[in-house]
This record gives sequence, structure tokens and C-alpha cells, in this order.
Amino acid sequence: MTQLILFNVFNGLIVGAFYALMALGLSLILNLSGVINFAHGGFLAIGGYLAYALIPFVGFWGALLIAPFLTAFLGLIVERLLIRRLYGRDPLYSLLLTFGLAYIFEDSTRFIWGAQSVPFQVPDWLMQPLSSHYFFLTGYRLFMVLLVAAAVAALFLILTRSRLGIRIRAGTLDLETVSVLGVNVRILRTLNFGLGIYLAGLAGVLAAGMLGLSPTIGTSLIMPSFVAIIVGGLGSLPGTLLGGLLIGVASGITTVFAPSATEAIIYVMMGLVLLIRPRGLLGEEGRVQ
Repeated sequence: MTQLILFNVFNGLIVGAFYALMALGLSLILNLSGVINFAHGGFLAIGGYLAYALIPFVGFWGALLIAPFLTAFLGLIVERLLIRRLYGRDPLYSLLLTFGLAYIFEDSTRFIWGAQSVPFQVPDWLMQPLSSHYFFLTGYRLFMVLLVAAAVAALFLILTRSRLGIRIRAGTLDLETVSVLGVNVRILRTLNFGLGIYLAGLAGVLAAGMLGLSPTIGTSLIMPSFVAIIVGGLGSLPGTLLGGLLIGVASGITTVFAPSATEAIIYVMMGLVLLIRPRGLLGEEGRVQ
């Protein structure tokens, strides 16, 4: 029983890491630009499929490096042609646009690579268990946790130490003042959007090796990622990270005792947090207004 609980807790931690990585990208875009990006899951799927297409040519490691950047580049094109036109308007417009884009991305991947799951090649040595007793602790699972931790640490370093990150944080608080001080807000929003999409692409490559690669992979992860933002607190990136990990672990533990409630527990947690602390665990006062 103990081993079963440990297995599901660790599995929930990994899934929670995907939620957190996606939610951080969503939160970056939402906080600065006010865009509710429902196409984020579609970008995740594209990141996974781009890696799948690149593996025969550059191998797993090359695909892991290149695919997120290609996904971010696609995100920059989408932002330039479509999203940019909606800045400053009612968020409902961006929600409807990205909702439609999500279906376009899903159908595009289904048209190009087929409706069925495709095999995603991960190096065999990474898939080997690290312990005969804890068989679920494979090299790939540990690698994913470490890489997600490194990506999150790098993101926070960018936001706290780089000029771009400081401008993004300042724009989140008062974009009009940042513009008056001479910062090109248009470019700032574009780079911020690309950074958020890069995180989705990275999550897509990692999730493909863990969960399998199918056109609907992003759809299954997008709603829990929004829940992670709500649980952690709108406007708080540390809260978003905490929210993603919490709902992942809670879902994993629930699988042991009530498998049918694995998804429901995520929304139960959201409801409880909204009842007790409407702004989220680490959210800022006034962000929900």
C-alpha cells in the first residue's frame, strides 16, 4: 500500500510539474497582456509533434532543444498576426479567438500526423528504473522533474535579474507607466508572449515522452493549468507554481482511494480555495476585480 501511495504521489508530482509549466506560461501572458490563451494546449501539442518530427534527424536531445524554440517562433507569428490586434480590448475577444485557434491546432496535428497516438522515442537508458524496489522511479521521470525545476528557476532568474524580466514585472503592475518611461510595450508584449509559448513547447516535449503523443494531449492539460492559476492566485507566479504542484499531487493521491474522482478533486480544490481565499493561496489583493 505504501509503495502504491508513493507511486501515485510521485506520478502526481510529475503531472503537477506539467500543469505548473503550462500555467506559468499562461500566467505570464495573462498578467501582462490580459489575453486568456485557450490555445496554450494547442501550442503544447505542437511542441510535442515538432519534437517527434525532428527526432529522426537530430535525436531526442536535439529535438528537446529545438522544438520549444520553434513553438515559440510560431507563437510570435500568431501574436503578430492575430493576438496583437486584441490588446486593450475586452478579454472575451482573446478568449474566443484562442478558443478557435485551439481547435485549428488540434485538427492540424490530426491532419498531418493522424488521429491516433504516435510513438515518441525516448532513449532506452532513460526509461530504465533507478531502483528495483521503487520500480516507478525511472531515469526519465527524474530527468523531467529536474528539467522542469531548472526551467522554472531560469524563468524566475530572467524575471528578477534581466532587464527584460524587470520590464515584464513592471508592465504587469502598470503598463501605461512603463510605456511613458520609453519602453516599447508592443515589443515587450511580443517577447513575453513568446516566452510563455516556449514554456508550453517545452512541456509538450516532456509530456509526450511521459503521457504519449496524440492530438488531444493539450486539451487534457489546459483546464487543470487554468485551475492552477486560480488556486495559486492570479498575478502570482510562485502561487501558480504551487497551485500546479498541489493539484497534481492531490490528483495522484485521490487515484489510490477514489480513482473515479481523480479529475473532480482538482475542481473541488479550486472551489474550496475560492470559498476560503478568493484571491488564491498567494494571489494579490485586487487582481480578481
